[in-house]
Amino acid sequence: MDVMSSSLQQQRVVVDQLRREAAIERQTVSESCAKMMKYITEHEQEDYLLTGFTSQKVNPFREKSSCTVL
Repeated sequence: MDVMSSSLQQQRVVVDQLRREAAIERQTVSESCAKMMKYITEHEQEDYLLTGFTSQKVNPFREKSSCTVL
């Protein structure tokens, strides 16, 4: 009896999860791609891979200066 109630509980959890997934609003791929392209073109001026850094001090990936012995 305990095994049967455990199995029933697991099935209820699965059904609840499937109901939540079925309720998610879906979009077509073409609609999603259009939104992504719009976002990219609107924010391309903020993309350092496209525009570069204004100075080397702003660049977090710049080569660190080596230590010199006095």
